[in-house]
Amino acid sequence: MDPKHFELLEEARRALPDGFKAELSGDIIVMQASPSAIHQLNLSKIRKQFDAHIPAGYIDTGNTDLESPQTAKVRNPDLTYLPEESMATTESSVPAELALIAVEIVSPSNPENDWVGKLRDYPLMGIPLYLVVDARQKTVALFSEPENGRYRMREDADFGEPIHIPSPFSFTLETNALRPY
Repeated sequence: MDPKHFELLEEARRALPDGFKAELSGDIIVMQASPSAIHQLNLSKIRKQFDAHIPAGYIDTGNTDLESPQTAKVRNPDLTYLPEESMATTESSVPAELALIAVEIVSPSNPENDWVGKLRDYPLMGIPLYLVVDARQKTVALFSEPENGRYRMREDADFGEPIHIPSPFSFTLETNALRPY
């Protein structure tokens, strides 16, 4: 994509009023409403488990724009882990390739964004792990090993089954406390 075109789309995305979450995927601006309480509850349960295994020098963050100008993408995962020094900026976005993982709780109103759009975009953006929690289906999927624009590995679990989160976190995520929609 022409860098000037990307800059124009990014300017339009940033000009949206507060309360809107917007992302870029090529020529598409994806807007989402605020998440439900159950979405936030599930996210909190997942965050607590990840927080116990954060690599030194990294912090958890939600609603931080991950920008990849070379792929013309800006995505905003529900949860990610970034180097602390990357957050010491007044900019509203950080380079996507710094993220250790993207965690998404599937939106019931727009599941294609998480299952199609982000599954396509995150490996292109250099994000090594992608965890999708689908409370509609009561499932969890972990995608890993990005190569040639896609994730090579996928591990699935139903709510109630554990799923292994690899290095640099290296722990077993318990899903028995997650709530379905």
